[in-house]
Amino acid sequence: MSQKIKVGVLFGGKSTEHEVSIASTKNIIRAIDKDKYDVVLIGIDKKGSWHLNNNYQVLLDQKAEGKMTEEVQSDFGEEVFIIPNEDDSAKLVSLANTANETSIDVIFPVLHGPFGEDGTIQGLLKLLNVPYVGGDVLGTAVGMDKDVMKKLFIADGIPIGDYVCVKHFNRDQFPFSEVSERLGLPVFVKPANAGSSVGVSKVRNEEEYNTALDAAFKFDNKVLVEAFLEGREVECAVLGNENPQASVLGEIIPKHDFYSYDAKYIDEDGATCRIPARVDEALSDKIRALAVKTFQTLCHEGLGRVDCFLTKDNEIFVNEINSMPGFTPISMYPQLWEATGKSQKELTDELIQLAIARFKRDQRLQSVI
Repeated sequence: MSQKIKVGVLFGGKSTEHEVSIASTKNIIRAIDKDKYDVVLIGIDKKGSWHLNNNYQVLLDQKAEGKMTEEVQSDFGEEVFIIPNEDDSAKLVSLANTANETSIDVIFPVLHGPFGEDGTIQGLLKLLNVPYVGGDVLGTAVGMDKDVMKKLFIADGIPIGDYVCVKHFNRDQFPFSEVSERLGLPVFVKPANAGSSVGVSKVRNEEEYNTALDAAFKFDNKVLVEAFLEGREVECAVLGNENPQASVLGEIIPKHDFYSYDAKYIDEDGATCRIPARVDEALSDKIRALAVKTFQTLCHEGLGRVDCFLTKDNEIFVNEINSMPGFTPISMYPQLWEATGKSQKELTDELIQLAIARFKRDQRLQSVI
């Protein structure tokens, strides 16, 4: 039997989505093919320190799943740092004893939000010259910054709703009266660089507007105010590098006022996911093609979930892409691929193989003259 590939699973992180990452990681390490891969768990605490714990059963044995209360603690395992190896891999070195090393063949960064899917960890892993799952530096960075993302959508003819971008230093230039006149009511206020509906508010009046800006500016220096698009929320999972494929469509039917963080991760009855979505074949094909175009417009690879709004007149508006979508048991991305015919075991295998294939492809590029 050939030697197993060592997959370093990064989880936790300095992010408002730290707990979501842990829930996603549990699901991924349940699904991953243990006959083909050895899993090395690398927990990142909320201060940014990396901890090694090869016994991933520690996570699986915890019973708080769904409550989103767990976090990587400073005593999770020995503290480590990561350095490049000589053979296109990386190694984890113990801070307490530098003689202790653990080699890693490929990294699976199950990190959501800032410092996880915004190009930062991708830049580090690229410098280390190690394969990693998910998009490259550029694709993840522009996919995370919703203001830059929407500008690229406009440039490439991808339909979006109207919005304004408010920066911390020019907030006074966007009073409620002018914003509501342009965008109508209600509006959604959200940080430009965040995910999982963190810091997102639905606004109907001036008092709510000012409160929502205060809340969003806690998480980012740029805030989007978006026009309300009345319609159904339809999502599509995309998978691949040069030739990405689209899954069947899913529809989110929130039972809260909107698809909030609580509805996504805490309240198991917070929303209904209808898979496949009730969309006729021709319209479904159109949305799936638009999802692939969105993926490619943002120079993305590996995986992504494209979220759209579908109006009663069957107009399609792309809302955003999620570069490292949730992998929790109730998350749409793995459910969409299961409905398309790809098991979670097959999905995790393909994601890892896509990472290795992209790495081999890029190795042909010259970095020095």
